[in-house]
Amino acid sequence: MITARQLPEDAIRARAREGSAAIFPDVGGYGRTLFGADVDSGTDELDRARIVPPVFVPRRLEKMFDLAREPVYGDVGLTTVLGGFTAPSPVFLCAFGSTQVAGSGLGIAASEQAGRLGMPMVIGENVVPMHGYGRMGESAEDGLLGRIRAYAGAVPDGLGGVVVQQSTEDADAEVWNLVYSDPSATKLLESGRLAFELKVGQGAKPGLGGMTVLSRTAAGEVAEQYTVDEAFGTDTAMVLRSSSPGTFTGEILRQQIHLMRNNYPRARAWVKLHPGRDVDEAARVAWAAGADAVTVDGAEGGTGWAPSVFLDQVGLPLVECLRRVGKHDASLLVSGRIWEGSRALKCLAMGASAVGLGRAALLAVDEDATEGLVRLVRCLELELRLLASALGKYDLADLTPDDLWFPGSSGPKEQDA
Repeated sequence: MITARQLPEDAIRARAREGSAAIFPDVGGYGRTLFGADVDSGTDELDRARIVPPVFVPRRLEKMFDLAREPVYGDVGLTTVLGGFTAPSPVFLCAFGSTQVAGSGLGIAASEQAGRLGMPMVIGENVVPMHGYGRMGESAEDGLLGRIRAYAGAVPDGLGGVVVQQSTEDADAEVWNLVYSDPSATKLLESGRLAFELKVGQGAKPGLGGMTVLSRTAAGEVAEQYTVDEAFGTDTAMVLRSSSPGTFTGEILRQQIHLMRNNYPRARAWVKLHPGRDVDEAARVAWAAGADAVTVDGAEGGTGWAPSVFLDQVGLPLVECLRRVGKHDASLLVSGRIWEGSRALKCLAMGASAVGLGRAALLAVDEDATEGLVRLVRCLELELRLLASALGKYDLADLTPDDLWFPGSSGPKEQDA
């Protein structure tokens, strides 16, 4: 056997041996594994950034005057308005989409816990085409309606909201029309807590449509709606199912948002962007057209399924998305390996209005289907309060990039010089 130490021999031999199946993660883990970029916290720039409290804290002095006592971390306010919804903290539940991992009751459990927390929840694309809407004759456990009912039955009055994504295939199924007129969503709609999210590309698969792995029988049932590919070989029981990424220009995006506003006037309008190089321009177009929120997944974001090269090589890191978009008066929502308070606070300091929990939320619910997500969010909220208080800030809107230090950057005195 020949060798070539300068090349990744194992990966090359796997492609020669397995064909196109080798460009994807191991299909044997599908349905049990949450996929994402292979990121080492030592090389992730956002993780490497330090939160740097100042010595002088004038905001703490202001708070002391207001309270007539020394402020403590419990005085940090976390209540946030994001995308038109009021939330007890700057955290929302990301979409799980049609991934098989969210099945078996995890999607329903996450919805119910998110409702109890009062945190906004996004329901992903392709749920209806893949699992059904949840009406009579369809599985309410896996369907979109089951998640809405679980959330609406638990959410406190005045808090939270449900956001329903729609892709090209969802549009064919008239998902937004179904939800907008469904009695199960009436309470949310009438209280201003229903939104529709236009998906512009994919978070973890920039430029590609959604991908899942299906049995040949299941794929046959949706072959007219999706692209079905023998990516894993003709002798296997599984096939690749892909949806369309959609086609957008600035004008198309503007018109789509205007249509959302006109056709669903009582629903909020959200826009989901992948971490593209022109993410700042796309965000400005969306906000100018009337979007209530723009959501950006960094390249570190998770996915149900994607080619390995996309997970590791495609899309801007979350920190660069934040740099390019910057601070904005409108809601900028971000996600990408968020699970604890420090990474969340860094995103808020760089301009995000709120952060999303995706894979971390599913792991928490898998650990404890009754309280796992609740406990995870409570930990994150406490860390946010502790960190913000250390910075001498008691309103998260006061956070700025000055609260962070990135390795390799110059200090203020060196910059002035």
